[in-house]
Amino acid sequence: MTSTHDYADDPRNATILIDVNGELKPRAEAVVSVFDSGFILGDGVWEGLRVMDGGIAFLDAHLDRLYEGAKAIDMEVGLSRAELSQRLFACLAANEMSDGVHIRLMVTRGIKRTPYQDPRVTIGPATIVIIPEYKQTRPEVRARGITLFTVHVRRTGPAEQDQKLNSHSKLNCILACIQATKAGADEALMLDPDGFVATCNSTHFFIVRKGEVWTSTGDYCLGGITRANVIQVASEAGYTVREKRFSLTDVYGAEEAFVTGTFAGLVPVREVDGRVIGEAPADGNSAGLITRDLSARYKALAAASLTRP
Repeated sequence: MTSTHDYADDPRNATILIDVNGELKPRAEAVVSVFDSGFILGDGVWEGLRVMDGGIAFLDAHLDRLYEGAKAIDMEVGLSRAELSQRLFACLAANEMSDGVHIRLMVTRGIKRTPYQDPRVTIGPATIVIIPEYKQTRPEVRARGITLFTVHVRRTGPAEQDQKLNSHSKLNCILACIQATKAGADEALMLDPDGFVATCNSTHFFIVRKGEVWTSTGDYCLGGITRANVIQVASEAGYTVREKRFSLTDVYGAEEAFVTGTFAGLVPVREVDGRVIGEAPADGNSAGLITRDLSARYKALAAASLTRP
């Protein structure tokens, strides 16, 4: 696998304890029912969290998005924010984890009495799973950068499936990922219904043109927390940031491009649809000067954002 989510296997992950509804289970025993709403229907919401230097980065923003998503699908999480935070840190403590960790926090509607979509056949509370793993982006991926392929699968509007929801149902992103992989690219670049650039299948997309930082309007993509933080640090650094509609022609002619996400932060894009972005730096690192600057500024902001137990 080559993508922003590519990582080196860590043997410590074989013995992690996973929190399933408040009970710590060894990896092989961490299971949910086949009647769980998430398994049957993809009915739930989730967050990816980065653990560094003993704390969780941007925890409040992630919880905001989780609880807002749960409310949007009319699902009770069943824990207060404080209780859920406590459970997260208890899981980390049980695993003696403090740095270089990525958490997948998942909340589904819970167990159903029969495999059917109606939420009224749910018979229990929400299922809450916390999976902490030692995972960090491979340095060579960050240095080499990734390639993108523009797929036919579009990001839909809120009338179809609101892209603001970080739901378990990710089939459109999966199909996009498959098409990009079959085309020999690392990840998919996805367009909005009118053919303008929207986002990638698992990350957010930025370009640099004439020193300006451009990203999509955000109307057809998840409300990315890393995306918002990069926009913030870029604005504070004096860059002109434009959230706007732009086309693939704008992308092909960009000086730099990069993607953002909780797992990897900023990762440069070296090629889109076979077009090399900008000029290859002499040092072999595909990140342009603005990408490097924003990456350093984002890392500093993440370090300052940490919530500790």
